Amino acid sequence: MKKALLILAAGFLLLGWAVWQHSTKPRITGPRPAPAFTLTDLSGRTVSLSDYRGKVVVLDFWATWCEPCKQEIPHFIEMQDKYASQGLQVLGVSMDDDEPPVRQFQQQFKMNYPVAMGSPKLADQYGGILGLPITFVIDRNGRITARHVGATEASVIEAEIQKLLAQPQS
Repeated sequence: MKKALLILAAGFLLLGWAVWQHSTKPRITGPRPAPAFTLTDLSGRTVSLSDYRGKVVVLDFWATWCEPCKQEIPHFIEMQDKYASQGLQVLGVSMDDDEPPVRQFQQQFKMNYPVAMGSPKLADQYGGILGLPITFVIDRNGRITARHVGATEASVIEAEIQKLLAQPQS
């Protein structure tokens, strides 16, 4: 019995380590074109990914009930402030069911970038959103260069942003 419990505990530790590794390392998808979309943000403005061609885009799928999302959003706010003049645009896509809590969250956190409501169709276009947060880093040419599943250290995303901002649009 003790041996079975020890094996089970080791299995859980290994699983936890694997999940942590998966959530802290970007999955580079090779640059591939980011699926086009047009949404309406919480201010009623149209948000189309194509409008940001020539900019580096951080596309963050999140929800108000997601604790790791709440930890990442202040970093995205800082990055938007710090790098907007160099060509960065953060876009938030909430996967909440209702808009009112998203609007309240946006105001509470003073989010300085467009926030729109997502849909199952958009989630499918981006490979399925099975857990949150999921963040995509998109280069100036509209290609996904990284996909981060789960909470990711701000320094990892910031380093990717800096590298892409240093490259010209081709």
